[in-house]
Amino acid sequence: MSTTTIVHHTFLQASRRPDAPAYHVRRNGQWVPTSWRVYGHEVRRAARALMALGCESGFTTCILGFNRPEWVIADVATMAAGGAPAGIYTTCSGSEIKYIVTHSEAAVLFLENETQWKKVAEIRDEMPQLRKIVLMKDAGRVNHPDVMTWEEFNELGSRVTDDELDRRVADIREDQLATLIYTSGTTGPPKGVMLSHRNLVWTAQTAISITGITEADCSVSYLPLSHIAEQMFSIHGPALSGFSLYFAESIDKLRDNLIEVQPTIFFGVPRVWEKFYTGITGQLAKATGVKKSLVDWARGVGSQCSALLNQGKEPSGMLGVQYRLASKLIYSKLKPAIGLGRARVCVSGAAPISPDVLEFFGSIDIRICEVYGQSEGSGPTTFNRIGATRLGTVGDPIPGCKVTFGEDGEIIVEGPNVFMGYFKDEKATAETLINGKLHSGDLGEFDPAGWLKITGRKKDIIITAGGKNIAPKNFENDMKNHWLINEAVMIGDRRKFLTVLLTLDPDSAATFAEQHGTDVASLPAHPALLAEIQRHIDEANKEYARVEQVKKFTVLPRNLTMEDGELTPTMKVKRQNVAKMWADTIEAMYADDTE
Repeated sequence: MSTTTIVHHTFLQASRRPDAPAYHVRRNGQWVPTSWRVYGHEVRRAARALMALGCESGFTTCILGFNRPEWVIADVATMAAGGAPAGIYTTCSGSEIKYIVTHSEAAVLFLENETQWKKVAEIRDEMPQLRKIVLMKDAGRVNHPDVMTWEEFNELGSRVTDDELDRRVADIREDQLATLIYTSGTTGPPKGVMLSHRNLVWTAQTAISITGITEADCSVSYLPLSHIAEQMFSIHGPALSGFSLYFAESIDKLRDNLIEVQPTIFFGVPRVWEKFYTGITGQLAKATGVKKSLVDWARGVGSQCSALLNQGKEPSGMLGVQYRLASKLIYSKLKPAIGLGRARVCVSGAAPISPDVLEFFGSIDIRICEVYGQSEGSGPTTFNRIGATRLGTVGDPIPGCKVTFGEDGEIIVEGPNVFMGYFKDEKATAETLINGKLHSGDLGEFDPAGWLKITGRKKDIIITAGGKNIAPKNFENDMKNHWLINEAVMIGDRRKFLTVLLTLDPDSAATFAEQHGTDVASLPAHPALLAEIQRHIDEANKEYARVEQVKKFTVLPRNLTMEDGELTPTMKVKRQNVAKMWADTIEAMYADDTE
């Protein structure tokens, strides 16, 4: 058996720590653990079932569902049987599901429930290569010859012996395709990122080394498992380190689940941290009198101490005394209230986050390490580490990974984390993977200490009518720092000046509407709201050259959504789709074409 596969490490955990909890699921108001021994057995049984269905080495499967044990079992079982799994986002439409299932040539499709089956049922006849569809546990029964229950699927495992499976596992090569990560596609159809077993194991080992994660840690699984970042935290990381996983009941119940579990590891995309930020600041704003003074004092102490701790220094002297007191009076109450009372590894990634948000969390004794990477790099490329964090950067290259820049500032990556190429797409592979180096499409530079700063994305660069190149990221982040603003999209390609589309945070909008005696629906045109946002834009504009300043804005009547094709499942803005969807609104801002 190869020692460089996630499969090997999963089975190793099952033999070394058979009684330790591998994962937990909430049932009847309790978190019910499943041991590594049972988890290993579940993976082996599902792998034998795939072999019983006639899946030969090199096959593929697709998995569609929210985070749950069957998702992870199906993923690792596919690899164990010599195949490669491909996740599909739960928000995908029928046509998007058909594209990924067909493009990946999947033999088996795992579905969470009947809701997902209804989407698949309409396109079943258009996917002739698909042999079977397996419904996950408790999904009920579907009357269709190609659909099996989870129990029926696992019963097939008895037709294949453990020895047969072990021979299949032993044949896995470290340079063999291990998984397909379909990009969420900010432009065009998704591409299948091919990651090898070596990619996955090397990256997971490196991430564990950087963070100091051990078997004593635990994490909550809630972000889409189709994304490489969540796979690292929910599949590959646990396989190597042995830490325990808690499957969130749903996104809506994430807050409650976090408060119950109090994980030691928490990974969030910027939108998640921004939601935390809005909620906490809203609550803190209600403090008055002595309580407000105490909170302000504790935050001031927290900011000073976080600045030291981010440099690997400990608060000492009077500041150390104040830090311990603030922890006892404020932090020890505030952090558990949001589910981060035990969190020691907090990470933000997948998109840019404002340094102001990171500074706020530092002021309440929560230090967030921002990471940079992409699916094509198996997740992390650079990492702000505990005790070695520089806000405003995304850290220094992970050990064994080399970062250089193209003439235009494009970030180029070399290392064992770099992908094999795009599945069945030689043209895209040739454009992105050149001489074994990943040309990321992102723009960046090193600061004097060697920490990477992201300056933009090549495809996002706005070229004004005057020929000026504008990276919208920084201004958009400045906008989202305002408590009322949920999303910001800068406009200005081939235009004489820049504008911005804004959406409102639902909770903050409700508060503002109540304060001003109006309803939320009226806010996009309400004079008080427009004046407040104009004030914020005027303040932000002071930090930019005249050509980079935003001249006009529009508050949209609703938030951007995945359903309308404006956001990816990882909450990145699909700029082209937004521009198309709100074309009339944009044209109205340029109607007189003057500044």
